[in-house]
Amino acid sequence: MIRAGRRHLVCTLADIAAQQGVAVQTLLNSGRLRAEGFPAPLNAGRTRLYDGEQVDAYLAGRPVPALPAEDADDDLLDRQEAAALREIDPQAWDYRKKDPVVREHMVLVGGVEHWPRHVVRDHTPTPRRASKPRSPASGGRPAGAGDQVPRDLLPARVGQLLDADPALTAAGVTDQLGVHRNTAQAALTQCRAERMADVMEQRGLTAAQAAAALGYPAGLTRRASTRAEAVLRGRQAGPYLADIARVLHARGWTTTDTPPAVQHPADDECVAALILDSLEAPAAALVWSERHGWRTSTSRRHPLSRSAAWPSSGPGVRRLATGITLAPADVVGAREATV
Repeated sequence: MIRAGRRHLVCTLADIAAQQGVAVQTLLNSGRLRAEGFPAPLNAGRTRLYDGEQVDAYLAGRPVPALPAEDADDDLLDRQEAAALREIDPQAWDYRKKDPVVREHMVLVGGVEHWPRHVVRDHTPTPRRASKPRSPASGGRPAGAGDQVPRDLLPARVGQLLDADPALTAAGVTDQLGVHRNTAQAALTQCRAERMADVMEQRGLTAAQAAAALGYPAGLTRRASTRAEAVLRGRQAGPYLADIARVLHARGWTTTDTPPAVQHPADDECVAALILDSLEAPAAALVWSERHGWRTSTSRRHPLSRSAAWPSSGPGVRRLATGITLAPADVVGAREATV
């Protein structure tokens, strides 16, 4: 939990990584978070939160200060802690938090929902009114209804649901978060795949073994298994793409050397786009595919194109090379040869 008066000190993994000048995945791979004496997370959810004062002290080599031990009315509790205080299942708290009296006190800290202890402790559930029966043909959200959870918060929310129920389905996500069924399925598949890839990478397991280790039912992980394998391949391609980004920056075609994020337009596919934002750049962007190699793009906003990550050659679109790990200097040379 977040003790009263310490909300402003909370930091995320991204904050700690930025403080160290490394990527989040590099921080995770370093094992520093598991080192003896490193401060424990404030919560048990997928999105880990830390007390910044404790982290700063550890990184500076100072004694890590203890957190207040006494409970206070203004302590902030996350979903699991709120449910534990009321001695109910987390799913039952998901219904209680919709009550306006509870909802108006919800605060987001590091992307994680929290409620003051006194609100959780003193809340009296409103009697549920009988609802009108639905017609057999109706189901899910009303037609035309918008998603109730912002897209940037959806992964963390789905992760919390998956923490509580490894057998979570897309229908369950839709019911609890009020998002479209397709949105729910995509977020759930991605969340499972990322977690499975973590286990595969750390323990050398297959996708099926990782799913079993996480408690995911085999019948719900077919797509996630394919995506997890692609996620792992994308991580392995990260150093190569980072080298390409540095060379393009040195050539003067990009204003930063930030490596591109690997994307998965299809569950079994890895692609990445490098935006060439310099005035000297000979194209709007370069696109990499683990299947096809490199090509140019005419769009900085949609470099992968809306229809296909690898469209046919045409005006402004040139295939540069077929090697998926072509040397950085060769990528630059191939582009210059087409100018």
